[in-house]
Parts: sequence; C-alpha cells; structure tokens
Amino acid sequence: MSNPLLDTTSLPRFAEIQPRDVIPAISGIIAEQREQLEKLLADEANASFDGLVVPLEDMNHFLTRVWSPVSHLQSVTSDSGWRDAYNEALPVLSAFGTEVAQNKNLHDAFARIAASLGEGSTEAQRSLVEQALRDFRLAGVALPEDRKQQFGKAVQELATTQANFDQQLQDASDNWQLHIVDEAQLKGLPEQAVARAATQAREANLEGWRLTLDYPNYHAVMTHAQDRKLRESFYRAWATRASDQADNPQWDNSANIERILTLRQEVSELVGFNNYAEYSIATKMAGTVPEVLDFLRELAERSKAAAVADLAEIEALAGQPLQPWDITFYLEKLKEQKYAVSDEALRQYFPAHKVMQGLFELAGQLFNISLEKSICNGSWHESVDYLIVRNEKGETIGGFYIDLYARSGKRSGAWVDECVIRKSFGGKTELPIGYLVCNFSPPSESSPSLLTHDEVVTLFHEFGHMLHHLLTRVDYPSIAGINGVPWDAVELPSQFLENFAWCYDVLERTSGHYKTGESLPRELFDRLEKSRTLGAGLAMVRQLELALFDFRLHAEFAPGKTNVLKLLDEVRKETAVVSHPAYNRLPHSFSHIFAGGYAAGYYSYKWAEVLAADAFSAFEEEGIFNSATARRFRQEILEIGGSRDIMTAYVAFRGRRPTLDALLKQSGITS
Repeated sequence: MSNPLLDTTSLPRFAEIQPRDVIPAISGIIAEQREQLEKLLADEANASFDGLVVPLEDMNHFLTRVWSPVSHLQSVTSDSGWRDAYNEALPVLSAFGTEVAQNKNLHDAFARIAASLGEGSTEAQRSLVEQALRDFRLAGVALPEDRKQQFGKAVQELATTQANFDQQLQDASDNWQLHIVDEAQLKGLPEQAVARAATQAREANLEGWRLTLDYPNYHAVMTHAQDRKLRESFYRAWATRASDQADNPQWDNSANIERILTLRQEVSELVGFNNYAEYSIATKMAGTVPEVLDFLRELAERSKAAAVADLAEIEALAGQPLQPWDITFYLEKLKEQKYAVSDEALRQYFPAHKVMQGLFELAGQLFNISLEKSICNGSWHESVDYLIVRNEKGETIGGFYIDLYARSGKRSGAWVDECVIRKSFGGKTELPIGYLVCNFSPPSESSPSLLTHDEVVTLFHEFGHMLHHLLTRVDYPSIAGINGVPWDAVELPSQFLENFAWCYDVLERTSGHYKTGESLPRELFDRLEKSRTLGAGLAMVRQLELALFDFRLHAEFAPGKTNVLKLLDEVRKETAVVSHPAYNRLPHSFSHIFAGGYAAGYYSYKWAEVLAADAFSAFEEEGIFNSATARRFRQEILEIGGSRDIMTAYVAFRGRRPTLDALLKQSGITS
C-alpha cells in the first residue's frame, strides 16, 4: 500500500507515516464514502439496519481510524508538519461530517428504520438509531438550504478556531522559560526538578538552570519553592498564558475566545436553542440549564464554609494574608506540620514503572484481565510503550500506547484518546486500541521518574478512561466504549478508579522505594489518608468556580456584549475565597472548554464525581476487591458504552440513584 496511513490491517505505522500522507488519504476516503453513501441511499433494498446503518458504521470507523494518528501526533510531537497537516485536513473533515449529518434522505431513512425496529432488535440497535436521529436534528437537518450552509460554515470555522486556540496555548507555553544562575532561588525544589532544569539548561547551551512552563515544573515551583518571587513569577506566567498579559502576547487567545463563543451561539440559535448551554445538554444526563446551575450552586453553598476554614488555617500558619502563588506552598507546609507527610517523601515510593505495575495488577484483580508490554510497529517517541490486554481466557481484547513524560512540543495535561474503536459485525471484529498520555517528570541520570501521590491519582484516573474504552462489549463503533455516553457521565469510570489510589491494600503493591524497593509504610499511608481532606474545601470551590464560569458563559453569552473577564469576576465573587490579581487570564488557557469537549460541560467533573463517590461506596460496603461488585460495575457501567440510558444502568449497578452525601463525606465536608 503506497500510503501507509491507509493501512488499517495492523497498528498505525508510526515509523513510516508522514504529514504529506494526510490530505491524500483523507480526501480520497471522503470522495469514496460520498459515492458509497449515494449508492446505499439509491437502493431501497438497503432500507434496514443491516443494509444501511451497519455499512455507515463501517465507513465512519475506517475514516476515524485513519484520522486518529494524525490528530494524536499533532498533540504529542514537536514536528510542525503534523500540525500543518492537521489544520489543513480539519475543515475538510468537519465539512464532510456536517454534510452527512444534514443529509435529509439519510435522516428519513433512519427515521423509517427506527419505526421498523421491532421486538427482534437489540437495545444497542435502538439506542444507536435514536442517537443518530437526535444528532441529525442537532446538525440542522430540517433547516432550509441557505441556513444549512450557514450552519456548516460555522461548524467548520469553529473546528479550526478551537484548534488554533489549543496550538497558540502550546506555543505560548513552549516559548516561555526562566533562566536561573543563582542556585539559592531553587531552594526547596525537589531534586528531580532541579536535575531536570540543569539538563534543560545544558541542552540550551546555558549556564545554571532552565525552568520551562510545563505542569511538572509549575507544580514543583508552586508546591516547594521557598523563593516567593519565583513562585509569583511562575504563577504570573501560568495565569497569563496565551493572553495579552503574557511575556509573549503574539499568541494571545482573546480573539479566539470571542470567535469561538460567537460561533457556538450562532450554531445553537440556528437549530432552535437559546444558547449553547441548552444545545450542549441536549446530549447529556442533565435535563435543563437551571438543573445544572442549581446543582453547582448547592454544592458551592455546602462547600464554601469549608473553603473559608481551609484558607484561615493556612493563613494562620503563614502568619499573613496569602496570594494565589502562596496557597499550594502553605498547604504543603500544613500537610507536613499536621501529618508529617510531604510530596517529596511520598515521591520516593512511587517510581512510575512500579505504579503502573501495581495499577495493572489491580485491574486484573477487579476485572479479570492481564496486561503485558508488547512490540508494535514503532511509535512517536522512544519512551512510549505498547501494552496488550487479555481476558481471563488469555484472549486479546485490546491494547494501548502509554506516553508518560513531559517534553517540548507535547500538549500539557493528561488524557486518553481512541486509536481504534471496537467494531464487530459481518463476521469480523476489530479490537479497541487507545492512547494514554500524561506529562510526568521524565527519568533523570540519577533516578527513575518519581510520581507525587497526586500524579498517582492522575494515572489511575486516566486508566479508568482506558478501561471504559477497552472493556466495551458493544459491537457498533458509534456507541462503543466512550462513544454515545452522555458527556456528564464520561468521567464516572475515571473518577471511580481514583478512589483505589487511596486504599492501602492497593498502594502497598503500587509502591516501592526507588532505592530500597520497600513498599509505602503503613504509618506513612495513614498520615497520607488523614491529609486527604486537607484543602478539600478550597479544591471544591475552585472546581465549582471553573464549572460555573463555563456554564454561565455559554448560557448567557451575547456576541459583542458579554465581557468574559467580568463574568469570571462575578463567578469568583460567588464561589471563590482566594482573590486573583487583575492580570489573571484564566479563560485564555482554559483549553477544556475552548479546545476540548467540555464546553458547557465542565460541570460534568463534579456531576460524575457524585456518581463515582457513590459507586465506590458500594465497594467500601461490600469489600474493595469484592468480585461480585466489580463484575456488576464492569457489566453495568464499563461494558455498555452508549447502548443504554446511563442512569438506568447506574441504578442497575447500585440499586438506587446517587446522592451528594458520599462525595461530601469523601471530601470531609459536613455542612
């Protein structure tokens, strides 16, 4: 095959595919699929689930599989060619997606199929068709032709503007550095962070140390740097990324923010919604805009007193009013003082390879699977591993790439994405393959990569997403794994699995001192566990600030009238207890809502956290390794994808609907 990107007989050929392969591959597939769709619709004999829906599933699966490595590589490599190819192909894909979603003949065929699905159909088939009809409506299938074109242009521009937001944020972050020649400024920083800064200075032909603006460095400075000016410098750089207030304002996202919000409002109004918040929750568990706002405000009301108490406690320790760049530092000091536990002491027990080993053992015990490293067709970086996942019979059920370490050119944060979605029909099955990406500090010459406990929790979280992708039993890609799951339930498996990172029976085998191999001592864990709710009130209101800002912004935005920063200030007055300086530009780096899938949906972290805490309480009641409970969770939550109503599935697992109580108890909030 001349274009390696089109070879889907195996894993992506990362060692061979090139940016120049992208446009020919995508354009060719779209041209072929346009013809295939016309032929399918022209023959009335195809007007059935197997005759029309299944071939469409197959077509979309192939297109997304070819696109997946392109989308992935532009996020994890420093090769600008992948970004250019991605940006060139994205509007082409977006236009084709809208074209299909606005095809009236296709919609009508689905409507006829929906009416014909009888007792012989499966729940998955009915759910797939129902979701497809909903998506046709949300794409404006019933609009007159001129408004369809307006909708399509808006969606296409939205896709490219969101991509530009993310890329400008990455450029702004990658092009900031702090060169330090006085070692005293580094006092308090973990040895691993100092060694990395020295290496980065040498690589840049600089004396001393070079600190870059990625999350491992930011976290290390804000948590441990004794030099307050250094903390303030990093806070300012982080809080002004991609903004007019940054040291490199050429990557200012202000115009992108305004345009993204304007386009979302336009799209929403075209298909009959008052705002993008209404449009967004049409595909979510939440029923109405007031329902979401009430949920967030109830949590804020019940949490704010705890946040005020948290702030008072750390200010008492500091002996002065605190600024935002002081909070994490003094929380760490308070944790050391009250519980004699510190990030740096804990880090020694969590080499990344040992944490992964323990995590995989946990997954095996809970869900009867095994994981092992395997050789694949190459990858995008030498530090990337590929793992095969097998069931209790030893049969391969999927696999995933794991890319753990921060580096220049790689998007910040941690995430899971799909490489291949499960598909099984026509006598052929394709197994799910995923990408698990983090940004931990890489190994140094003197030690392996050592994780903080927070990073251990992050790894558990992302692996929860991966299990959701891998363990699906649904045959149709559009509702398999994470697909078709309401966005405010997608975080349930990930936040659920986080809880196991707070269980000693799990951490005992997930830890091993990087010098001695000794597991985390029980008495140290006990102190860590007691510290779990330290600052929980502050953390809760911070998440609620982000969620309420996102939701109100998309519910209230009026093009040319809404002042984004003023609205953020209103939300902070309602929820926050920590004041931020006027130069703070949170929206400009809020990629979850301006570049990711969380627009008018950031509340889903808290919504799903309620589900996750309540779900984990079943394990606490019945035993955290109880096989029957784990099997029920797998069958009712992890395996079903979007084939069932998620609340119905949750009740089938838990025996009742969730309540706020488990989350508040877990957070140590009693009000």
